[in-house]
Amino acid sequence: MSRAITYNDFDKVDMRVGQIQNVEPFPNARKPAYKLWIDFGSDLGIKQSSAQITTIYSPEDLINRRVIAVVNFPPKQIADFMSEVLVLGVDVPGKGVTLLGIAEDATPGCRVY
Repeated sequence: MSRAITYNDFDKVDMRVGQIQNVEPFPNARKPAYKLWIDFGSDLGIKQSSAQITTIYSPEDLINRRVIAVVNFPPKQIADFMSEVLVLGVDVPGKGVTLLGIAEDATPGCRVY
């Protein structure tokens, strides 16, 4: 069961459209993951993230893909990599994490409301 929050709580979460520029394997992560470098436009620039999305996606599938990420969480050290944003997805039972969809013409850096 989820906890109720106020609109003001939700408004504090800064979610943006980003476009994946680079993907590398992340062998030092505890669970299978990729290192991602994501372009959020001129205001935020390129941020890095670790994402456990290796079951469904290959690195080639991810290049230039648009994603939604929370950009105002504090950075988190994951093994030897600093993850700066949280890429959003859905854990599909029996399949793995699938990324939230976004129209391909959405401009990197646009805020999600």
